[in-house]
Amino acid sequence: MSSIADIRKDYKLKAFTEKEANKDPIEQFGQWWQEAIAAEIDEVNAMTLATATANGIPDARIVLLKEYDVNGFVFFTNYTSAKGHQLEENPHASLVFFWKELERQVRIGGIVERVSDAESDEYYNSRPEGSRIGAWASPQSQVIESREWLDAEDLKYREVFRSKPILRPAHWGGYRIKPTHIEFWQGRPSRLHDRLSYTKDGQGTWIMERLAP
Repeated sequence: MSSIADIRKDYKLKAFTEKEANKDPIEQFGQWWQEAIAAEIDEVNAMTLATATANGIPDARIVLLKEYDVNGFVFFTNYTSAKGHQLEENPHASLVFFWKELERQVRIGGIVERVSDAESDEYYNSRPEGSRIGAWASPQSQVIESREWLDAEDLKYREVFRSKPILRPAHWGGYRIKPTHIEFWQGRPSRLHDRLSYTKDGQGTWIMERLAP
């Protein structure tokens, strides 16, 4: 078997130039998103969410994008989870999409806010019953005694909601990352990748610049 240092891939599929890039990064994300959907990428909405504590200790995990528009990028979680506490302490976060089939990466950084209760209710009510029960049963990120304990909690809440609506728990809902920076990365041969970076200035205008790979 080759050593880890010998693992490499040369990227050759496409280029990404200023001429073809949209001046609005949200519109540009939409174009790449549609191409990723068309490529039938597995878990296309999976993204790395990076957060940090109040004193700057970083943390990261995979979450799922559930909505995006000009206002930002939305995901849902337990507000009392580790990431929920970190976002309350430090409302800044970064997202990374890696679509290897297209040799593309998108990095997004910005300020985080909770979505409205109405938005959280709408998405929660669209989830399968098991997922809605799970939001009640799982004290996300907390230490629990066993898998059996978790299964028992699941059964308990299934019984609780057997004859009444499964309403969204107050500790569960959505966050929106309002971007201040978005970078589009297209793999190129010899590690000379295309990187176009958009940064929002003080007047809310997006400034596009090319970064060295």
